[in-house]
Amino acid sequence: MSAAISYRHTFSLILKRDLTIAFRHKDEMVNPLLFFIIVVTLFPLGIGPAASTLSKIAPGIIWVSALLATLLSLDRMFKADHADGSLEQIIVSPQPLFIFTLAKIAAHWLITGLPLIIVAPLLAAMLQLPSSSYGALIATLLLGTPVLSCIGAIGAALTVGIKKGGVLLSLVVLPLYIPVLIFATSAIDTAGMNLPYNGQLAIIAALFFGTLTLAPFAVGAALRVSTN
Repeated sequence: MSAAISYRHTFSLILKRDLTIAFRHKDEMVNPLLFFIIVVTLFPLGIGPAASTLSKIAPGIIWVSALLATLLSLDRMFKADHADGSLEQIIVSPQPLFIFTLAKIAAHWLITGLPLIIVAPLLAAMLQLPSSSYGALIATLLLGTPVLSCIGAIGAALTVGIKKGGVLLSLVVLPLYIPVLIFATSAIDTAGMNLPYNGQLAIIAALFFGTLTLAPFAVGAALRVSTN
């Protein structure tokens, strides 16, 4: 019981620390959100305001924009801890490393993923997304954006010791994002046709629980390799 309390305390301390730093440096929160809004709003300008066209491609626009906005913030997930030496101290500490990595993933989602979910319905209305698709949009974002953070954390851990490793990080992470993108957009399209989308949602949920279970351990192993 004391170990569980210690783990919970460690998790809450790291999460609170990352959130406090993010609120002090608001660009970490604002930049991905602004990028998401700008990318989505550019599509109607380039494609045209026709509602029939926008409604067809709205799921893809929103999800690709969310994916790229998440990717934009990944490079800094462990960089500051690595630069000041605290990452090495955490790795050699007696606390399990997966608690640290899980807290970092949770903080990244709260800073990046949650604001995207809040703003997405407003942008979907601008893109003329059918009203029957809004439930699927929110459900896929709630389940899918944590998957993006979990997978992205693995790439960020692998490239933490590389200066200007953003391009390499993109090459590592983007192919792994494709299943989430495919099933999320498929679920939203299916919901727009008033058809059941439980199958696609179940696959995204499986990806969510799978990455949430395995990613913290994979991130910890990648951090050990990158800092040696």
